[in-house]
Amino acid sequence: MRAAGRSVWAEARERLAAADPGLLRFTAGLRTVTSIALTLAVLAALRFDVSHLVAGAITAMVATFAIREKGRSQQAVTLALGLPVALASMSLGALLNQQVVIGDLFFVALIFCAVYSRRFGDRGTALGLIGFQIYFASLFVHATVPVLPTLYAVIAVAFGCAALARFVLVRQTPAGILGRLRRAFRVRFAQLVSAQEELLDAGPDELDKAVEEVRVRTARLHETALLIQGRLPDGTSDEAVARLVQRRIADAEIAAERLGLLLLTARSEQRADTLTMHLPGAMLPSAARSPVRDEAMERLRLDLEALRLLVLRPVGPEAGTAVAQVRNRLLGYREEENLPPASPAVQDVFRGIGEAARAVLGLRMALDEPQDESDDTPATSRSREELHAEDAAIEGAEEAEPESEEPAGLRRPTTRAAVQVAVGSSLAIVGGEFLSAQRWYWAVLTCWIVFINTASTGEILVKGYRRLVGTVLGVVAGIGLAGLVGHHTWTAFGLVLLFVFAMFYSAPLSYTLMSFFVTAMLGLLYTLLNTYSLDVLVLRVEETALGAVCGVIAAAVVLPVHTHRRTDELLVKTLDRLADVTRAAVDQLSGAPPVDLVEKARDLDQALADLRAAVQPLTHPITPLRSRRDSARYVVALLETCAYHARSLAATAELLPTHPAIAADPRLGAAGQRIVHNIEALAAHVDTRRPSAEIETGPSIASMLEPGTLRTPRYDRVTDRVLRHLQRLDEVVTGLARPLNVPVRPRTA
Repeated sequence: MRAAGRSVWAEARERLAAADPGLLRFTAGLRTVTSIALTLAVLAALRFDVSHLVAGAITAMVATFAIREKGRSQQAVTLALGLPVALASMSLGALLNQQVVIGDLFFVALIFCAVYSRRFGDRGTALGLIGFQIYFASLFVHATVPVLPTLYAVIAVAFGCAALARFVLVRQTPAGILGRLRRAFRVRFAQLVSAQEELLDAGPDELDKAVEEVRVRTARLHETALLIQGRLPDGTSDEAVARLVQRRIADAEIAAERLGLLLLTARSEQRADTLTMHLPGAMLPSAARSPVRDEAMERLRLDLEALRLLVLRPVGPEAGTAVAQVRNRLLGYREEENLPPASPAVQDVFRGIGEAARAVLGLRMALDEPQDESDDTPATSRSREELHAEDAAIEGAEEAEPESEEPAGLRRPTTRAAVQVAVGSSLAIVGGEFLSAQRWYWAVLTCWIVFINTASTGEILVKGYRRLVGTVLGVVAGIGLAGLVGHHTWTAFGLVLLFVFAMFYSAPLSYTLMSFFVTAMLGLLYTLLNTYSLDVLVLRVEETALGAVCGVIAAAVVLPVHTHRRTDELLVKTLDRLADVTRAAVDQLSGAPPVDLVEKARDLDQALADLRAAVQPLTHPITPLRSRRDSARYVVALLETCAYHARSLAATAELLPTHPAIAADPRLGAAGQRIVHNIEALAAHVDTRRPSAEIETGPSIASMLEPGTLRTPRYDRVTDRVLRHLQRLDEVVTGLARPLNVPVRPRTA
């Protein structure tokens, strides 16, 4: 029973780790709820009235979620600076409460400063957010000058409780976050292997669903890798360790994705297209077969399950010898003589399992304590030697910090956003006053919120639409909850805490869902303040719609950044990063001095993630331009395919000169030159400021070096794998010419 209980608990932990990598959302919600609950408990013990409890709850929430810095000392400084900012904001809100014109003008100026302060980093963003939200709280509780001393005490208690929750009760260190992210990466890796196992067994009618599951879990693994990338500088002891972990995560990600492609190829009579793993609804290989039940395939199923267990379970004295034996067997597939009798495509999958096991071994060596090597086979020892040689090369590498030119004046994003939100808020104030002289600030709040983390008119439109939908649904829930709760104060506060947790837990997943919980929570707060009515909640919807409209108008008229301009800028940036990675990888494979290729690959991943977020207005279900939506999805999928092959090239190139089976090949420089030229031609076509160029086509990369290489791959020669990535990268880059309307010129020589 105890073993079964531990198994259920371990499975629950794994599911939670995979659903919320690093427990970032869970911790944010728990910390905020703890801060609010402490504040309410202290204020209730001091016998403050309900309006002060509401003010304290709002202040505690703001003092907790506004601070996003990673270092604990930095967080403490920002929290200390936030207290006088909050006191000043509450004072001005109370002083200007009855001064309509002056108060509105100050509110607009405060909004401008709060948004403009984002240019000063996380601390400026936090202080601006605290100043705005506390001024909003003063309007919500109708603060006046006579009650300021009491409100000062409430704010001080709220900040003290926020500090206690952050630094004592719900502690979170950069190293601890990174450790949980690494655990989440392993769990998501194991889940991807499980999906690949299901792909192996899926019948013809289930194949589409199985491939979609592999596609989704591959994307989730990549998302976790990016989260780890963002936490490495603060969560590791030094830069060398950070680079080592970064490399091992990249190796594991590439090995996992490549294993899925090999499995799909084994299910058909033709090589699977990499695009299949990145484009939802992509056509599968036309000759996909029913699952085979021969001896080799049965062994493959068992080895996939063994790989999944190897990812999850540590190898050491506490795990016994069984896991070590499994590891040794899987690593043995890297040797040709250990491959079972099977078709070439199935043998490729066994090789892929061996490479994935090597990536898992690299993760263990980089992330865990030194392991017992007494059970190693010769194949495992060789893998360890390769990894140790790579580790030494990574530790000796130097990372160059790229220099970027920051735009100035109104071209600076923070300045432009500050002007836009000030204009939009002014419109919201005027319109909100016509709707309600008492609660006009809801329109201003919506206008403010739709500008947060948005950079184009389309993003603001989609965010405003989602907020409106969530608000309408929240109003319906608020009506029912207000009737059930009535005047049961502590029941209402308990539900408020529940909704606060749900709000922060769901925020990164769905803005609509977050808006729903916010509105439902506000309905309960209105009930506590004895100002609840159906008219109030309907007014909330009207003010939200007005604020969203004002935000869209301001974004479209004042210093507009249209969606196509934003996506074009990010597309050019992504193509430039792709060209950088490809050029550097090919140069290094051709014998050039080594550079930090993994860092370049991660820069490409980040640029692609930014582009993926920017095209959401174009791919949203409500967009009327269906052809443009399909084109945007296709372009992003092609770029994700390019990024996969570029990452693979970078990972292979970084093995030089430590890997005994890899040698520089000067011919690769000429082979990659056309690919880089075509990528730059795509970027020049999108960026009209550059001289135009045409896409060049010509002989396949494989035929330029050795005819027939792709048709008869030899995995003991890494050049064959490099050629495959170059060939596919060449094809996909050329394929981007059609959706981007770039002219293609056949190469004549």
